[in-house]
Amino acid sequence: MAREIKNITIFGAGLMGNGLAQVFASDENANVIVKDIKLSENPSQVLEDNLNTLISKNAMTREKADSILRRVKYTTDMEEALKDADFIIECIFENMELKQNLFKDIEPLCKPDAIFATNTSVMSITEIASKVKDKSRIVGTHFWNPPYLIPLVEVVKGNETSEKVFEDTYNYLRRIGKKAVKCMKDVPGFIANRLQHAIWREALSIVEKGIADAETVDEALRYGPGLRWPILGILENADMIGLDLSLNIQEYIVPHLEDSHSASSLLKKHVADGNLGFKTGKGYQTWTEEEIKASKKRLNEYLIDVTKDLK
Repeated sequence: MAREIKNITIFGAGLMGNGLAQVFASDENANVIVKDIKLSENPSQVLEDNLNTLISKNAMTREKADSILRRVKYTTDMEEALKDADFIIECIFENMELKQNLFKDIEPLCKPDAIFATNTSVMSITEIASKVKDKSRIVGTHFWNPPYLIPLVEVVKGNETSEKVFEDTYNYLRRIGKKAVKCMKDVPGFIANRLQHAIWREALSIVEKGIADAETVDEALRYGPGLRWPILGILENADMIGLDLSLNIQEYIVPHLEDSHSASSLLKKHVADGNLGFKTGKGYQTWTEEEIKASKKRLNEYLIDVTKDLK
């Protein structure tokens, strides 16, 4: 029998924390508490801005937005945040010791069957659980940013995560409308980040070797295979063209692909030179403030358009 998950506590009131609050509070049965050490004068401002953007794009009604806001509460009080929590998720800094100590410290204050979820994008779930007495209750739930627009959540099983916690978490996230997927092994990068970094490694190799510049690489992906990926998965595509043909292609091309086991020398050089991308206006490409704003705006509007009718 699946457990009832109604009271959700989120640790961290930043962009991700507010995004997660919106996700969970979209369930009309939920009570959501966002806990942080300190809060701004209007801690729900980020959440309100997200909702207003959706309303302006006809992706949400004012009534729905108001109901979400009513279901979210902000607090600095640990006891208030934890006493009734069924599901506790952290989205604090990507620091192993901070995450370990958070779960260790809250364990005595929680219900014994409360699920502990970590939103880490790459860190070991098993290692994060190492200081908790009941390690079976800790599970990975890697939401992608912005979590209220990107449907994917990777549910990651640590070495000691119980089957019930794993399944209850997966089923709960599916029930509230997320595209949860199961990562059965606690490996670095889980599923989607491993795929993403494999593509990044080859993309940087192409630039380093002078095959094409960074803008061309992005254009080739954006208007080629990337255009069909939302509809046609890469393994489905292999089945479509035939695995015999796929094998012939693999045997020819795989020996020529990048297989380095360290970070790109081009990436290292950019960082050493202080070229950090949008942060500094220069990375693989050069960016003006107007181009940076336009890129972020284009992404959010695209995500709103393609996901507003996604079931």
